[in-house]
Amino acid sequence: MKIDEILETKREGGRLEPEAIRAFVDGVVSGEVTRAQAAAFLAFAFVRGLDADETVALTLAMRDSGDVLSWPGLDGPFVDKHSTGGVGDKVSLVLAPLWAELGAKVPMISGRGLGHTGGTLDKMESIPGFRVDLDADALRRALAEAGCFINGQTGRLAPADRILYALRNETATVPSIPLITASILSKKLAEGIDELVLDVKWGTGAFMKTVEDARALADSIVRVGTGAGVRTRARITDMNQPLGHAVGNAIEVEESVRCLRGEGPEDLAALVCELIDDPRARPLLDSGAAYERWCRMVRAQGGDPEAPLLGSGCEERVVEAPVAGTVTRCDAWHIARATFLLGAGRLRAEDPVHPGVGAWVHAKVGDRVEAGQPLVTLRHADRGLDEAVALVRAAYAIQ
Repeated sequence: MKIDEILETKREGGRLEPEAIRAFVDGVVSGEVTRAQAAAFLAFAFVRGLDADETVALTLAMRDSGDVLSWPGLDGPFVDKHSTGGVGDKVSLVLAPLWAELGAKVPMISGRGLGHTGGTLDKMESIPGFRVDLDADALRRALAEAGCFINGQTGRLAPADRILYALRNETATVPSIPLITASILSKKLAEGIDELVLDVKWGTGAFMKTVEDARALADSIVRVGTGAGVRTRARITDMNQPLGHAVGNAIEVEESVRCLRGEGPEDLAALVCELIDDPRARPLLDSGAAYERWCRMVRAQGGDPEAPLLGSGCEERVVEAPVAGTVTRCDAWHIARATFLLGAGRLRAEDPVHPGVGAWVHAKVGDRVEAGQPLVTLRHADRGLDEAVALVRAAYAIQ
């Protein structure tokens, strides 16, 4: 089928055969399919949907658009985790070294911030010297030396997803279950892993706003991943308020390091261990032993784990509780939007982010506060501060 026939079929709600979907994906990578045509396909898929067979075909075509990694000579199991995106979600930074310390190999391919949610690569790049563009040989060395890595897509790893991922953000087609499923699994299936665990989030700070939508996405990913030969499981978790206390890039790295030293917030530590699903995980995390594994990973990717993080020197503004009472709402979306306006996020894939700006959330749901007590401390660089303060105030309800 020609591209105009593919677009017309999906525009009218028709079903595409695997050959047509593969032709579309190949055209995206070669440039034969224009950005406008690719954007139209995403829009039609978003509105009309993709059935189970179309989703599998899209996933496999995107995976096969580039190289598929393998790890001969290294002992597994090879495992990975993926989150559907949240606010203050620094789970990957803690989970990868902890799981490696437990004996697994964790080849983690991650992404950048998309919309209001933070990106794991943006966080890791706040570490001086840390590289997220290692090639296949360097990834193998990092996995052998540290047992884990956190890297971006190589030039030859699922290149179709890299193109479509950016377009989804620009065309407001991010919250589509088939498109999310294909995007996640095309990268993960190219990692050469045996097992995958999904952290599927729901709530105001997630792309899935309801538990029902999150369950549908989890079912889709588990079904497609399992069908492709990878043991796939999922957890559905709450994202109505930020995870942990830190929201931003460098500030989330700081909190992750505390957690790896056994000093992290309970909600973060508990979720990491729930996803790993190993009774040894929590005692090991509490002992601080996984921090050395973190340092090995950072050094293996060119970073200095002891150096001050990039973006230091930001100004701080404290937002205080207007009245005494109990916090009944700490809305994740408002907090995320506030940090976005400060410069922690991006509108377009090519936009830079500020590593140092962000928010430290002092009070969360169920906490008792007094009038004048800090709710959130904003780190800012003289950009978007007034709007960010207003959003933080709107995030809270105190009774």
